[in-house]
Amino acid sequence: MIKKKVCLIGGFAVGKTSLVQRYVSGLFSDDYLTTVGVKIDQRSETLADKEVRMMIWDLAGRDQFANVTKSYLRGADGFLFVADGTRRETLTAITEELAEVRPDFPHTPSLLLLNKCDLNPDWEVSQQDLQPFQAQGMNILRTSAKTGENVENAFRSLASSMTRLPAS
Repeated sequence: MIKKKVCLIGGFAVGKTSLVQRYVSGLFSDDYLTTVGVKIDQRSETLADKEVRMMIWDLAGRDQFANVTKSYLRGADGFLFVADGTRRETLTAITEELAEVRPDFPHTPSLLLLNKCDLNPDWEVSQQDLQPFQAQGMNILRTSAKTGENVENAFRSLASSMTRLPAS
């Protein structure tokens, strides 16, 4: 078994906890609960006949307690940066976190998740807003914790990048 540490990073109320809950247990709740500090879950994926156990660290949102506590990032093998597609300003938190995380983790696999794609009529993030992230080589996925759209795909894709095993 291969163990990998994944950290979810993003602003306040972008859906990090809901994404983890959807991925780990297949559930979604409209009830909002603020993450204080960090919440850790786990789930295994099978990639190329190898079991990959992901230890998923759901970190408190940037807006709430300033930036991510660097000690939580120690030993991270991958990052899921999460923004809310209905709030353009949540990309600012991602830009700031990337500026702080990248120097210590320059080659660590990561994805940018634009969450809440089920709220397409309220969408604020444009393709132009995403160009700086694409220029850095980040893969971007639209996700919905509510419907489950691309949630499994995001975690499997990151697991594949962290282990260099095909996601099949």
